Amino acid sequence: MKTKTLKTSLILAVTLALSPLAVKADDDRQEIEALTKQFGFITLEQAQETALKAKSGVVTDADLDDRDFGKGWDYEFEIVDVDGKEWDVLVDAKTGKVRDVSRDWF
Repeated sequence: MKTKTLKTSLILAVTLALSPLAVKADDDRQEIEALTKQFGFITLEQAQETALKAKSGVVTDADLDDRDFGKGWDYEFEIVDVDGKEWDVLVDAKTGKVRDVSRDWF
C-alpha cells in the first residue's frame, strides 16, 4: 500500500511540476494540429494513446518532428514511468506505429 501511494504521489508531483509547460504547449499544439491536417497524419491524441500503450506513465512532452532526409514524421513523447525513469517513444505520424521506445539517459 505504501509503495502504491508513493508511486501515485510521484506521478502527481511530476504532473503538477510540468503544468507550466501547458502555456507553451498551446502554440506547439496549434502548429502540430496544422501539420496534422496538412499532411494527413494521425492526431496527437491518437499518437499519445499509442505511445502510452508502448510505455505506461505520464507524458511530460510531445513534439512532431520530421525525420532526417525526408523519411517522414514522428510524434516524439517523453514519458516518466512510475519508477521516475524517463523514456522517449516515437510514433510514426502517418501509420501510427511505434517506431522506437528508448530510455532517456540525460
